[in-house]
Amino acid sequence: MPGLLRGVARTAAIAGTATAVSNRVSRRQANRWSQQEQAQYAQPQAYEPPPPPPVAAPAAVAAAAPDMLAQLQQLGDLKAQGILTEAEFEAQKAKILAS
Repeated sequence: MPGLLRGVARTAAIAGTATAVSNRVSRRQANRWSQQEQAQYAQPQAYEPPPPPPVAAPAAVAAAAPDMLAQLQQLGDLKAQGILTEAEFEAQKAKILAS
């Protein structure tokens, strides 16, 4: 019986050592992987800044001003002829000036 007990004790010692080593290796690998992930996320992401908004050409702005004046003159004529009421005139004028 002493031989059997000694065999069981040796098996238990070997199994315990193997489990401890396996756990340590697993922990070390998990730590390495987490450090690699953190390093990957810590690096600044290179991105391209958004393009600047388009700037209206001076010719387009100049062309819009006479058009707006022409529309306001037409509104004034319609109001003078009695086709538009004061409220309709003001609403249309606000739309033209807002655009």
